[in-house]
Amino acid sequence: MTKPVTATIITLNEEANIEAVVASAARFCDEVIVVDSASTDRTVELAEAAGARVFVQPYLGDGPQKNYGVKYAKNDWIFSIDADERLEDSAVKTLLELDLEHPDADAYAVRRKTFIGDRWIKLWYPDWVTRLYDRRLCAYEESIGHASVKGGRIKKLPCDLLHYSYADYSDIVKRVDKFAARGAKQLLARGGRISPLSPLLHGISRFFKQYILRGGIMQGLDGLNVSVISAFGAYMKYAMALEAKRNKAARERQR
Repeated sequence: MTKPVTATIITLNEEANIEAVVASAARFCDEVIVVDSASTDRTVELAEAAGARVFVQPYLGDGPQKNYGVKYAKNDWIFSIDADERLEDSAVKTLLELDLEHPDADAYAVRRKTFIGDRWIKLWYPDWVTRLYDRRLCAYEESIGHASVKGGRIKKLPCDLLHYSYADYSDIVKRVDKFAARGAKQLLARGGRISPLSPLLHGISRFFKQYILRGGIMQGLDGLNVSVISAFGAYMKYAMALEAKRNKAARERQR
């Protein structure tokens, strides 16, 4: 039994994940839409074989890309799920029990459990993410970086979304550069204040928040490693923004 809900998944070269995530979403949703960013592997082929409707759209940014597939949905209720996520059994049960004809909210958030390999990183839990929403009242913000669902009344549900985001520490470190560069661009675009001390101060602040305030110190080696990597990411975000700002100023002086 499913609900009149359309699942939306954005992808790029996700052949290793696509069959599993479509199957996971189909446990709850009666329609699955994949918005693919021109994958060069078998993502599209496998998604269609798994029963998803596929639309190819060059990447627009996180928010715009997630909103793109919504206009093709046959249902007003949308469930957004990433390719590296899976619904826990209890989450399927909780979602199926919702009365979406007479809802008590306009959108629903679930807790996300993130793993490195097969290890659940409790430091990142609960990571509340709003994923089920009425498109008539809510939508993803038009953010190029990580976007969130905005608008309407949001209710938190006591269930988990499993997030198999990282294979190992090396995988995390490889992504630091991408996310730091994206964050630096966003920081500059909104006119954020940057000084020569910004990288160091934000790096230290992030480490303190993760390791002390959020309890990384109680979670052994994983807690320490994740806190250090997170601090490095914050440091590099501001270092890249500062570098870009200086380069721009140098070019303007040469004119």
